[in-house]
Amino acid sequence: MKLEELSPSTIQNKLKNNGLILKIGPFSFRIISPIKSIADGVSALYANNAVLNDSHFVDYTVTIASGSGWRRWSRRQAIFKFDGMEPFIPLPEDHAFPLLEWSMNWCIAMHAHHYLLLHSAVIEKEGCAVILPAPPGSGKSTLCAGLVHRGWRLLSDELALISLTDTSITPLGRPISLKNQSIDVMRNFVPGAVFSKVVHDTSKGDVSLMKVPSAHIERLHETAQPRWVVFPKYVRGSSAQMTPRSKANSMLELGRNSFNYMVLGLKGFEVLSKVIDASDCYDFQYSQLDDAVVAFDDLVARRND
Repeated sequence: MKLEELSPSTIQNKLKNNGLILKIGPFSFRIISPIKSIADGVSALYANNAVLNDSHFVDYTVTIASGSGWRRWSRRQAIFKFDGMEPFIPLPEDHAFPLLEWSMNWCIAMHAHHYLLLHSAVIEKEGCAVILPAPPGSGKSTLCAGLVHRGWRLLSDELALISLTDTSITPLGRPISLKNQSIDVMRNFVPGAVFSKVVHDTSKGDVSLMKVPSAHIERLHETAQPRWVVFPKYVRGSSAQMTPRSKANSMLELGRNSFNYMVLGLKGFEVLSKVIDASDCYDFQYSQLDDAVVAFDDLVARRND
């Protein structure tokens, strides 16, 4: 059963009580929260995801609780709880839905060590994946969202899940997190796209999440092999430029962008080496999404040159 088949009241009741269990990529999440913005956000952005029943194994139980005592009524809070811990500081209650997304990222990054985990977007075309690592403010998510709505398939906006056995990348298929000016850029670039309510004054500025196209959710069972590693950077007024970079430097930078490279030790080194061996590596700067689409499509067209 897909989430869109449940009524809003059923979704809200599940969240308030024993939790709503969603299949998200290769993981199952039990989400518990009495906060209405969680129900609204989940309903809008995860409508095409499968709902599981209590007989299924749950990888992570994520609770976004309300503050207790006087915090229930004044300066209300949202609190992430996991296994009896509160890993993050409480946030204002209107930050609850972004907090849920950040909390799910944390769960995977801290525990899913059967993958090599990179802080990176991943997109795919014709079976070939592009790994897009980049620091905050680089335009990675904007670029990812633009390409996803121009013929590329989204595997992940934040976390690359790389197999330790064959370096295949498993789709996660969660919403794309957009910040500040990027929100309006994507509203104009993809008319009719579904966004969560804009949340202001977070630690990352204004934040909104963009729904993954339903066709991409239907292909979550399809992995892809790494073919390119591209380090993007938005530069106002620049033309689209794809510049080759050394594999050695690219591997060092990917290692810095990994959540568990050091945890995996020798295995992490071996897997990352195979990813780099299989990939052409580039720096990419851009200012216009249409130009970026042409540049990335050109990678596919000439991949066998």
